[in-house]
Amino acid sequence: MRLSRPRIEPATEADWTEDTRPTLTAVRDGNAGRVLNVFATMARHPKLFKRWIVFANHVLGGSTLPARERELIILRTGYVAKSGYEWAQHVAIARRVGVTDAEIERLIDGPTTGWADADRVLLQATDELLADHFITDATWTALRATWSQQQCMDIVFAVGQYCLVSMALNTFGVQLEDDTERFPPALFAGGRFPAR
Repeated sequence: MRLSRPRIEPATEADWTEDTRPTLTAVRDGNAGRVLNVFATMARHPKLFKRWIVFANHVLGGSTLPARERELIILRTGYVAKSGYEWAQHVAIARRVGVTDAEIERLIDGPTTGWADADRVLLQATDELLADHFITDATWTALRATWSQQQCMDIVFAVGQYCLVSMALNTFGVQLEDDTERFPPALFAGGRFPAR
C-alpha cells in the first residue's frame, strides 16, 4: 500500500445517507455481508459515488469483453499504477474467471513474456494507454484482428476506469481488508506494493 493508513476514513453504516444506503446495501449483500473499503470510502462523496458506481458496474459487469481478458487488463493497470488494493482485490476475481496464478505473476512483467498473441496485444494496448494515453496504429490493427469495435472501446474504458480507481485508492489511502490475500506475497513484502 502506498499509505499505511487512510487519508479518508471509510464510512461506517452510521454514516450512510439516503443517497448511499441503497448502493452500499446492494454491494454489502453481494459481498458476503460486508462493504469493501473502496465502496465505503467513495460513499464519503455521495453524489460522486452514485454516478461513479454506474460506470464502474458497466466496466466490471456490463462490458462486451470476456471476464478473463477484462481481468488481465484490470490487474495490469493496477500493477502499473502501483495500487496494491486494486491488484489484491482483482487477484481473487481473476482466479474465479480462469486466470491462473502463473498468469497473474506473469502480468508483473507485462506483455513481453510468454503470452499468446491475443493476450500479448491486449496487454500491449493496456501499457500504451497507461504510458501515452494512446493506442498506436500497429497495436490497434492487431486488436481489431481479434476484438470488435465495441470491445476495443471497452478495452480503452476498462484501462481508464481502473487507472482512475487506482489513483483514488492510492491517494485516499484505502486499506486492504485484513482477510484479503496478498498474492504473490513478495509484492507486498514490507507492507508496500513496489514500484514497477
